Parts: sequence; structure tokens; C-alpha cells
Amino acid sequence: KGKRNLNFQGRSVECSSDRPDLQSHLSRCNSVRVESGCFMLYERPNFQGQQFFVKRGDYPDMQSEGFSTSIKSCRMIPSHRGTYRIKIYDKEDHRGNMVEITEDAPQVMDQLRSPEMLSCSVLDGHWILYELPNYRGRQYLLRPGEYRRFSEWGAMSGRVGSLRRATDLY
Repeated sequence: KGKRNLNFQGRSVECSSDRPDLQSHLSRCNSVRVESGCFMLYERPNFQGQQFFVKRGDYPDMQSEGFSTSIKSCRMIPSHRGTYRIKIYDKEDHRGNMVEITEDAPQVMDQLRSPEMLSCSVLDGHWILYELPNYRGRQYLLRPGEYRRFSEWGAMSGRVGSLRRATDLY
């Protein structure tokens, strides 16, 4: 909320649902306050481009968080109180080695024995995939459903370092 005005300066817009186009309300948005829940922020309208996961808290300068551009759309992540389950595969079309994950995984390669995850099935909850270990690097939202290849979650490669449950209960 802001126009390269950091620390919550300038105009703001409130989001309590998916917003495919924030540009019509704000020309630039560089600071965010999450009062409840979790959201995925996007660098382009219609949930495209670089993604960034935020949970309850203040983000006064998104660029210092590693989000290099203004926020153009956001997706609300529904709260989920049950189990979290994802099956990941090192080959496309749900083939090859499979690992089922139910907790946050800071080092996915150790479990999958491969630096790449080329397909997955999200069975319960929403997950955030990080390109690097320990929840660093590019982020991708994985919603419940089938992903037969990495391009279906918006990635340019199947590189995976870590997986985290999309929840604010940390």
C-alpha cells in the first residue's frame, strides 16, 4: 500500500479476496500490512510473474524483502486447519521417485534425492515452493490439484529447494 512511499505512506487499497488488478487502484504498491490470513503477491496483473508469500505482519518495504517490483495483483490463501499433504515427483506426469510431504521441508532435495521436482499433486492445503533451500529464492503458490509439469505452477525450471505450508501459524 503506497507509491514507492515506504512505511505505509500514500494511497492504500484493502484486499480481503483475490484482486487480479491492483493497478486500477494504485499505480505503485511497495508496502503491505497483513492484518489476518495469508496472501500471495504478484508482480503482474492476473496473478502472473514473480510471486511473494506474506502472512500476518508488516512489510514496510517489499524491495528490501526481495520483491523487486511493485505489486500488481494478490491472491488470498484460504485458511486451512486440517492436515497438509503434497506428493512430489522427480519426473513429469507424476512419474519417477515420489515423496509425500506433510510438514515444512527446508531441504527437499534430501528427501526426493533429486534437485528437481517436475510434477506434484497437492492433496491438502496450499503450499509455497521455494527455488532454494531454507525458504529462499523464487516462490510459487501450489494450490490443491494436479501439476503435471513445472510450467503449470509458473516456474521456468523444476528446481526446488524447500517447501512450506501456506499458513500463518508459525
